[in-house]
Order: sequence, then structure tokens, then C-alpha cells
Amino acid sequence: MTISMVKRLVPVKKIPELYPGAFSEAAIRWLIFNEDENGFSCCVRRIGKKVLLDLDQFESWIDEQRRSK
Repeated sequence: MTISMVKRLVPVKKIPELYPGAFSEAAIRWLIFNEDENGFSCCVRRIGKKVLLDLDQFESWIDEQRRSK
């Protein structure tokens, strides 16, 4: 039995490509800048200077935003 626990991590620049029309790179960077206030910190992974987003957490965060409105 093989267990695959691969994280789907992508750079910020890839988000507009993966979610066309929904998020611009600038919008994602704004969310990251304000991550402590908006709960977006759960999506952000930092490795040195590189900032990556966990797509599973990102999609969960999007669903949470819909529920909290």
C-alpha cells in the first residue's frame, strides 16, 4: 500500500494561471501582506525568501470566506 501525501505548493505568480479571472497576482500579494488579519496565513508557506501557497489550504480558505459572509 502506498500513501501519497504530496503537498500542492505553488508560487504566487502561478495562481492567476490556475484560477483565471478569479485572482490577480496583486490580489494574492495583498492577501499575503494582510495574512494575519484575514486568516490567509494558513495558506502561506515560506522557504527562505520564497513564498508558496498550499493549494489545498487556499481552496479551504476560499470556502471559509463564502461561509463567513
